Amino acid sequence: MRIRNNSIQQKIKFQQQPKMENNTNWNALRDRAYECAQTKGWHDVPHGTDHFLMLIVTEVAEAVNADRNGRRADRPEFERRQGMEVPPETQARRFKEDFDTCIKDTVEDELADVVIRCLDLAGLLGIDLQGGTMPECIEEGVTRIKTSQTFLFDKAAFELVRLVSSEDVNADMIVQAAIMAACWFAARLDFDILWHVGQKMKYNEFRGYRHGGKKY
Repeated sequence: MRIRNNSIQQKIKFQQQPKMENNTNWNALRDRAYECAQTKGWHDVPHGTDHFLMLIVTEVAEAVNADRNGRRADRPEFERRQGMEVPPETQARRFKEDFDTCIKDTVEDELADVVIRCLDLAGLLGIDLQGGTMPECIEEGVTRIKTSQTFLFDKAAFELVRLVSSEDVNADMIVQAAIMAACWFAARLDFDILWHVGQKMKYNEFRGYRHGGKKY
């Protein structure tokens, strides 16, 4: 369901439910993601909210492509490689190499990027991720992803894009919903998305300015 005008917006019933349902310090993750994005030049040029929402959508699309091609992360192999002793001066390079080999461009990696993009936008807009409410239409969309008896990745991804593209809904609600949906994707696929978010943030912190010269 999409909200199409202000009169409908005014009729939304808000659910008295915390934004995040676990003990994760989402605001700390928000601050880390935003600080990294600033350092790498992603906020040097001002952009509107739609720009950042579109980038979230692109990460969802990349996750679909990873699923289509059967690209899944090999966390055990990554952790095995990372457990090997290497000189301190080569640890960053070794981390990046192992990440590129075992995790980069997989379903897990792209869904982690969805979360990181949301965290960055939350940092830009000063959104508090530890409390608040969501409109009923957003709850319904996330619930469809969470409870679908037959989990079809592309269909669930389309629901997530619909959430991100919801018209006349505040950005803080969209960001919260997209994070929750990505977490439920991970639950359906049986992987720890917070672990992947942490590893991808570390990877991004090792990357160069604008990740090698990307326009945006």
